[in-house]
Amino acid sequence: MRLKKTSLLRWLAVAVLMHLAVSIIHGAAHAGAHVPLSQAASLFVFTVILIGPVVGLVLSWPARRIGSWIIAITMAGSFVFGLVNHFLIAGEDHVSHVDPQWRTLFAATAVILAGIELLGSGLAMAYSRKR
Repeated sequence: MRLKKTSLLRWLAVAVLMHLAVSIIHGAAHAGAHVPLSQAASLFVFTVILIGPVVGLVLSWPARRIGSWIIAITMAGSFVFGLVNHFLIAGEDHVSHVDPQWRTLFAATAVILAGIELLGSGLAMAYSRKR
């Protein structure tokens, strides 16, 4: 199925805004479960995961390629960060080590974020190629 450029932009905007909303919910699960982030991880979360895709979306209107590549890169970086910290490294941030009271929300939002990040990165790359 081929999407028109305007349809791609709409789906990309939905992906970015859903990513922001689910990231906020996931952050609440982090806080509720008392899962701290290092200073470096907090900086990454705020700049790459939260702010980066939104900045890319805003830039995609006047500068489609630059904006869409910012979204693609930040979403891909977010995916790798979440995959490593939530599922691969056995630390406080691993889904199996989170307080059982918060584990379901924490794990569900981690999985949803991974899906949105893959989708958003792919949509952004497709949008960057539209003429």
